[in-house]
Amino acid sequence: MSEEGRFTIHLEQREGFQINVAFDWKRVPDLLMDEPPPLGEQQGPNASRMLAAAAANCLSASLLYCLFKEEPPDNCLRAEATCIMVRNAKKRQRIGRLEVTLIVNEVIHGSPRFARCKDLFEDFCVVSASIRQGIPMHVTIQTQQGEILHVSD
Repeated sequence: MSEEGRFTIHLEQREGFQINVAFDWKRVPDLLMDEPPPLGEQQGPNASRMLAAAAANCLSASLLYCLFKEEPPDNCLRAEATCIMVRNAKKRQRIGRLEVTLIVNEVIHGSPRFARCKDLFEDFCVVSASIRQGIPMHVTIQTQQGEILHVSD
């Protein structure tokens, strides 16, 4: 379940704000991301929606793994992720809060492991735990020839 080391995902702008995402797993299809109007055409999810989905997915998988290990039963969990957008002091839009609700059926909340897992699973979710701590970022802008134009930490 863990992702050791590092991985690289490739993104390429198509037209307007549409970005094609190519994952590092050959069997996973590409994903088209886009911005909502007035910038984009909303042809795919934007980054904020992907972040909310990633947090909810990770929490769901962590709970299922804690309860059932490698073989969770089908259709026993749903999740809802709500992203609250705010403006910072510079009036820049930011994600102010994520609210994730896991909706479980009797198979989950009736499990003998549920009492223990409900107190543990969040700590094992790589995405939500990383978001809560703040993720350091290193950003570089370079030309196609590799010339560095900008670096920030």
